Amino acid sequence: MARDRFASSFPLVIVGAGACGLVAALTAREAGIEVLAIERDPVPAGSTALSSGQIPACGTRAQRAAGIADSVGMMADDIQAKAKGRNHRALVEAICAESGPTVDWLTDAHGVALTLVEGFRYPGHSRQRMHAPPARTGAELMAMLREAAARAGIELLCSARVTELAADGAGRVEGLCIERPDGSAEWIGCDWLILACNGFGGDRELVRRYIPEMADALYFGHPGNTGDALHWGEALGAAVEHMGAYQGHGSVATPHNILVTWALMMEGGIQVNLRGERFSNEHGGYSEQSVHVLNQPEGVAWNIYDARCHAAALQFEDYQKAIQAGAIKTAADLSELARLTHLPEAQLRATLDGCRGKDRFGRDFGAKPPLAPPYHAVKVTGALFHTQGGLKIDPQARVLRADGCPLPNLLAGGGAAAGISGETVDGYLSGNGLLSAVGLGRIAGKTVAGMAAIRQAG
Repeated sequence: MARDRFASSFPLVIVGAGACGLVAALTAREAGIEVLAIERDPVPAGSTALSSGQIPACGTRAQRAAGIADSVGMMADDIQAKAKGRNHRALVEAICAESGPTVDWLTDAHGVALTLVEGFRYPGHSRQRMHAPPARTGAELMAMLREAAARAGIELLCSARVTELAADGAGRVEGLCIERPDGSAEWIGCDWLILACNGFGGDRELVRRYIPEMADALYFGHPGNTGDALHWGEALGAAVEHMGAYQGHGSVATPHNILVTWALMMEGGIQVNLRGERFSNEHGGYSEQSVHVLNQPEGVAWNIYDARCHAAALQFEDYQKAIQAGAIKTAADLSELARLTHLPEAQLRATLDGCRGKDRFGRDFGAKPPLAPPYHAVKVTGALFHTQGGLKIDPQARVLRADGCPLPNLLAGGGAAAGISGETVDGYLSGNGLLSAVGLGRIAGKTVAGMAAIRQAG
């Protein structure tokens, strides 16, 4: 396509203004690059806003202040252990290396108030390394990132859906077409393009093809995640990988559709099915727990926990919303708990009595006090949050062809890129989604800044 057909042109265009896109934009803008971020929604939110807003990071100032010794190697080892080594180690280490400095940079340079989540560790993490805004919600994180982008003077084009990419014969992206709500279309040129837009969880056909076990599950992600980046990249000859990987969650209050923090399980809570029986190791990970819950009668479970666990969960705004919605039941004793949940009292008593020592699922109950009245309970189901497969990238976030060579000027992060969760649901380590989004956003922005500097010097 002739360049004079573009209505406007920018050195860098970013498709998607979630955490990945805005971090990339802030990074590039700091390097003096003019950026246009395109967002299909009226207000940028995306998958980030639906998350708990917790970014795993190592070597941060907050960790050091709390006396927590952590490193890139430790964090990478945790990620690789959960994924059974089915990640590219160099990519994992690159993302981990950016995690701590990026969290501190967002806090210091852009006023994104991220603090260490203390008191418990999520499954698979050998250190406390979750960093989140005060309310512990992704919506709050997105609000802070939007404010930072506005202060940085980043041009943000909302309510604009990208429909097509234009590229030359070598696969170099020259521009893209956007469509506005009134149906009008416009072509915009670019020197570099970062795809930070979406996965494919909102496309039932793609989910059925790549993740059949979740084809009929509740989808708790953004409806705009329909695999657009996947289709655009493949059309340019990009490779894809880890298409069966995804983040599920085994604790979404039903029928309220409110995320219920997994801190309840880590503090000593359990999950039982409608027969009042435990069915898994709740400390295995909340992602794979989605499948375990969906395999139970009616695809539901009850989270059972006590006042101590309840107190730990109150720091999460989503949990407070679940209380306000009436999702949380409170019982003075086990008999009332059985009555409120319609669970068989004898079996429920036997289940609670059996939560001692190391059980047949491999969970060790010795680290926390046994559950004691008063009890709390919430009925939950399993859900698909976001896919982790996507365009194959290198440690510089450049999109790769099948032969391993990078496309000339196309980068990807967030849901558009293959993540670091291996090949299946059980490879997802808590926080991998936001870690990839923020880490790859920072890396992609730096890569573009480096290429722009080389071009200018040449």
